[in-house]
Amino acid sequence: MNKKLLVLSLAAILGLAACGSDGENGTDGSAGTPGTDGTNGQNGKDWSAVNQWFIDGQNRVATAQSLTPNNQAGAAKNIILFVGDGMGVSTVTAARILEGQLKGHTGEENSLSFETLPHLGLAKTYNVDGQTPDSAGTMTAMVTGVKTDVGVISQAEGVTRGNCASTSGQNLVTSLELAAMAGLSTGVVSTARITHATPAAAYAHAPERNWEADSNLPAEAVTNGCKDIAAQLLDFNQGKGINVVMGGGRRAFIPNTTVDPEGKFGKRADGRDLTAEWLSQYSNAAYVTDRDSFLALDTANTDHALGLFNSSHMEYDYDRVTSGVEGEPSLAEMTAKSIDILRKNNKGFVLIVEAGRIDHAHHAGNAARALHDTIALSEAVRVAMEKTSASDTLLMVTADHSHVFTIAGYPTRGNPILGLVKSNDANGVPTVTNSTDANGMPYTTVGYANGLGFASLETGGDERYNYAAIAGRVDLNYTNTQSAGFHQEALVPLGSETHAGEDVAIFARGPGASLIQGTVEQNHIFHVMNYAADLVNKATGAQ
Repeated sequence: MNKKLLVLSLAAILGLAACGSDGENGTDGSAGTPGTDGTNGQNGKDWSAVNQWFIDGQNRVATAQSLTPNNQAGAAKNIILFVGDGMGVSTVTAARILEGQLKGHTGEENSLSFETLPHLGLAKTYNVDGQTPDSAGTMTAMVTGVKTDVGVISQAEGVTRGNCASTSGQNLVTSLELAAMAGLSTGVVSTARITHATPAAAYAHAPERNWEADSNLPAEAVTNGCKDIAAQLLDFNQGKGINVVMGGGRRAFIPNTTVDPEGKFGKRADGRDLTAEWLSQYSNAAYVTDRDSFLALDTANTDHALGLFNSSHMEYDYDRVTSGVEGEPSLAEMTAKSIDILRKNNKGFVLIVEAGRIDHAHHAGNAARALHDTIALSEAVRVAMEKTSASDTLLMVTADHSHVFTIAGYPTRGNPILGLVKSNDANGVPTVTNSTDANGMPYTTVGYANGLGFASLETGGDERYNYAAIAGRVDLNYTNTQSAGFHQEALVPLGSETHAGEDVAIFARGPGASLIQGTVEQNHIFHVMNYAADLVNKATGAQ
C-alpha cells in the first residue's frame, strides 16, 4: 500500500469511528461529519479535523508536551497526600462512571478530579510478610519510606506484632514528624477513626494497629511502657502537637465514664480526657464535635483544631447528616478547613487526608456506598486543587490497597454501573432484556470475589454484618440492584470481603510529581515527598 492509500485508509477508519468524545469535556461528543461524496471520507477528506476522538487525543498530546516538570529538590512548600482506603483501579473506574451517570451522562466518558492530574504511576502494595496487605503496613510504607509487616504502625519489620518488648529501636520517622521538626504545619484528616491504622501511621508507632485506646493495651504492653495511639497523638512532636486533626474515633479520647454528645461512653480506662488536654495543652486551640460547630470554627484564630465527629468511624457519605448533634462535615469541607488553618504558616505544611470508609463499604460488600465515598474523595481533591498551586504544592492521590471488586460482563455503553447487565445485540443495538447466565438468571456488572454476598436491605452498609453470608447466585429479577441497600453477590462466602493484592494507582501534580512514574514499591511515595520538600534536611537543620 502506497503512502496516499494509507492516508486514505486512515481517514476512512476515522470517519467510521466518529461517534463521541472520550470525556475531555465530560459529555458525549458529536458525531463526525460524513465525506462530501457520502463514502465516509474515502475521497481524502481530513477526518482528523472533525472526529472528536482524534481531536481529543491530539489535545492530550499537546497538553503533555507543554508540561515542564519541576524536579528541583525542596521545591515543594506544601505536601498533600490523599489516600483512598481500599480504592483499587476498579473502584476508581466504577466511581467515575457512577458520578457521570449521576450527572445525567453515560458515565464512561467522565473523569474524577484526580484523574486529571498529569502524572501517574503504580504502587506495589504487598507487606513484608503479606502478599495481600493491610492498611497499617501499607500506610507505614507511604509515610516512612520503609515497608513493614501486616498490622504494624510506623515500626520496622524487626518487631513482633502485638509485642511491646520487641519495639526497641524499631520506630520509623514519618513524613509528618519530619515536617513538624522542620517547623512546617501538620494535619491529619480521615473519615475513619483518627486512631485507625491509616491515619495513625502518620503520627504514632505501635506493633499492633488495634491499640487505639489505653483499654486496648495488653498487660505486656503496659508493663513495657507502650502507649496507646490516641495518647501518642497528644505527645506528637514532643508535645507541640499536630495543627489539625479531624475525623471519627471520639471514644478513644474520653474516659469510659463519660458520655459523649451521641450518648455513647468513651473507651479510656485511665480517666484521661484527651479532648480537654488538647484545649489546655495548645494555644489558640479548638475542639468541635459536629458540623455546626465545625462551620463556626474561626480558621484565622485557630492554630490547633481537633474535630472528632463520631464515637467510632464517621458515617458513609451516602448516609451523612449535615446538621444537629449528629451532623458531620464532608471530607471536602474538612479538607478545605484544614488547608485554611495550615497555610497560615509561611514555611508550608504537610496534610494527610484519608477517605477511610471506601474500604469499609467494600468489606461489607456494598458497592454503592464505596463508590459514593470515592466520589466524596474526588470532591475533596478538587477543593484542594483549587486552594493550592501546582507551582509550590505536591499533591498526590493514591490507595493503600485494593479490594476483590470486579467490573464484568458486557454491558452496553451507559448501562447503570450498579444495575443488571444489558448487552448489545448482534447489530450493536442495546437489548431491552437483561443478559443471563448459564442458569438463565440476570447478573450485575459489579460484584465481589468473596465476602458476605447478596443482601437487599432497607439500609445496607454495616447492617449487612447482622445477617449470614449467602454464597453464589440468587435470582435478581425482582431486586433493585441500584439501591444503596443492595449488597452484591460474592463467589466465596466469608464473614467480610477481603483486600486484594494488585497494584494501585498514584496520581500526582506539583513539584516532584514527575518522579511518580512506572511501577514502584509503595514506599517510593515517601521518598518523593521527602525529595520534593527536602524534609530530612530541613528537619535536621542540614539545609
